[in-house]
Amino acid sequence: MIIHGLQKMTLLDYPGRVACTVFLGGCDMRCPFCHNAELNVASAPAALGEAELLSFLATRRGLLDGVAVTGGEPLLRGDLALLLGKIRAMGFEVKLDTNGTHPESLRALLEQDLVQYVAMDIKNSPAHYAATVGVPGFDLSPVRRSVELLMSSPCDYEFRTTVVREFHDEESFHQIGAWIQGAKRYFLQPFTDRETVPDRTLHAPQPEDLKRYEELLRAYVPSVRVRGE
Repeated sequence: MIIHGLQKMTLLDYPGRVACTVFLGGCDMRCPFCHNAELNVASAPAALGEAELLSFLATRRGLLDGVAVTGGEPLLRGDLALLLGKIRAMGFEVKLDTNGTHPESLRALLEQDLVQYVAMDIKNSPAHYAATVGVPGFDLSPVRRSVELLMSSPCDYEFRTTVVREFHDEESFHQIGAWIQGAKRYFLQPFTDRETVPDRTLHAPQPEDLKRYEELLRAYVPSVRVRGE
């Protein structure tokens, strides 16, 4: 497998774990606020191969607890289960980031105990999903199935939304809250502009707006936090 990036240590990407982060290319969304837009196509330059990654991990036994796998959308990779099996065999726990568009692949990983924590993006309320992910006519049904899968799974998980002033408002979060009502935990993370973001006209929400969204969401999900506070 081609690996498109490696962050050798993080205390942020895998809650409660010291981890490294593996970046995989390819994504089936085109979110205009994406921080990793260069990974949208799997033909992005490779940083290292699978053998190099496993060799690196072999030197980090006892130093790292886990491996966070992100993208792009990792579940697009047909050989992901093979890679995660090798990582698990080395004694590391795995955290997976996903946009929820491949529920059956996600289910297979969970059933094989290849993933111990899932962070799934909820991009917006259902009515505004297509515009938010940059895919006209986007089919939300796979995302809905992934939400249902995680909420009924023993696997630890979180839902999260990158909040963009131009895409989100109070009504957005009332609708999202109703959708994921009773979820284990939900994080709001403010958009941050970077040179890699496709649409440079977008803005972060005001801090007072984030706080208001956080408060209203607690009527639906008991554990809601603004990431980074």
